[in-house]
Amino acid sequence: MSEPRRFPAPWRLVELSEAFRIEDAGGFPVAYVYFCDDEERRASMAERMTKDDARRIAVGIARLPQLGG
Repeated sequence: MSEPRRFPAPWRLVELSEAFRIEDAGGFPVAYVYFCDDEERRASMAERMTKDDARRIAVGIARLPQLGG
């Protein structure tokens, strides 16, 4: 018998001011993907991604439960 999922699907993407948060169906944060669109600030912040790049990564993470069946 299979155990219930620890992070139930569907996962959703929540946009914050400088990050995307991926939450499970219960609202538990599964991951954060940080971004910064200000080039000067981004250069001094350990090379953060642009918002578009971060969105692509976050969408991929949010799709993981659907890919696993």
